[in-house]
Amino acid sequence: MPRFAYKARDPSGAAVESAIDAPTRKDALRLLSARGLAVSSVAEPSAAPAPAQGAQARKPAAKAAEAVESGTGGGAETTPRRAERLPFLESLHDLTSSGLSAGEAVRLLSVRIKEARLRSLCEGLWGRLSEGAPLSRAMESYPAVFDSSTTNLIRAGEATGSLNDTLARLIEMLTEQRELRTALLTALAYPLLIVVASFGVVLFFLFFLLPRLQTLLQSLGGKMPLSTRILITLANFTLHYGIFVALAAAIGIVSFWRWRVTEAGRERSDAWLLRFPAVGPFIVSQTVLEFSQTLGVLLQNGITAAEALRMTEKQIDNRVHRRAFVGAIERVLEGEALSSALARTGCFPELVLDRLSVGENTGNVVPSLKEIAKTYQKRISRQLNFFTKVIASVILGAVFIFVGFIAIAMVMAVLQVSSSFKVGG
Repeated sequence: MPRFAYKARDPSGAAVESAIDAPTRKDALRLLSARGLAVSSVAEPSAAPAPAQGAQARKPAAKAAEAVESGTGGGAETTPRRAERLPFLESLHDLTSSGLSAGEAVRLLSVRIKEARLRSLCEGLWGRLSEGAPLSRAMESYPAVFDSSTTNLIRAGEATGSLNDTLARLIEMLTEQRELRTALLTALAYPLLIVVASFGVVLFFLFFLLPRLQTLLQSLGGKMPLSTRILITLANFTLHYGIFVALAAAIGIVSFWRWRVTEAGRERSDAWLLRFPAVGPFIVSQTVLEFSQTLGVLLQNGITAAEALRMTEKQIDNRVHRRAFVGAIERVLEGEALSSALARTGCFPELVLDRLSVGENTGNVVPSLKEIAKTYQKRISRQLNFFTKVIASVILGAVFIFVGFIAIAMVMAVLQVSSSFKVGG
């Protein structure tokens, strides 16, 4: 039976280097995973026929992994996406918390999970792991699912033997980000509902109520009041030229969006957004949250300061703030304190810089970053609630004014015509 030499880490993080007898390399990996070892490499020291057979046995797993990754194995409906990242990490953490090794947990997920895309992801990762790759390297094969920050955090957890704790912190951060996106969508749902209802009122008036009103007024005769004439003129314009206005608006929106997705357009439009009275402070709060949340998790999991800052830069969405942060990173690498370098950008509130400076002076940067993240997560929630109330109030006010104008125009027209009819009679 072939004897395979291996290097691994035990559950406590200690390095282990030994050999194991197994029929194939894949069987050796399974035996080591069952022992709770995080395998980094497995090789057979002597060239014998068995390894060739083992390699032949491993080819289907590699081909299956490549098919899953490229999406050719099951079609586009099974191609993993970014949405599968958090469910996978949560499932993996549940199993590793129960005592399973990461490799055995992924293998179990690949046969237990029913959801197509998530199972496809697990099968592909297991194909990489069965070839001897560590989890972080297997995850790098799926850049559409796992970004560089996620894979680097997993790599740091593997190197320090604290993969389970790393998964817990990563899941916490991703869950908070998901909750923030959900809160944003929820905040916009009510104003959107009001807009749809208002549009329905307008259509009802144009295509059902107004034609009957015009027929009635024309049959009664008499001069219509100014408000009614304005209403009928606007309605006729909308009926005859509304489609062209809508088409021009659609072309303008699409053109603006195509310009915005370019790097120059994105930076220019992001600069415009920062000048808006209410939107600007919200974007600043979002940048502070992204910075503190990401950098805190990266530093806590053993990522070096330089690498953590580079990865944090990619998480900042606003291009103006990102460009300023790049300059701050260069000054930090030259030896300047982070709080001082960020102060020069003009993008971060003074209170945030003060709290960060205190953390640097006391050696508690990570706790300071966590407290800043909690504070700004609450602030963003309050800002979203404020935006919801303001937008809803503005839309409701516009709807009430429009409906009131319609009612007044109709009543005035009926009264005017009735008065003229009585006088004429």
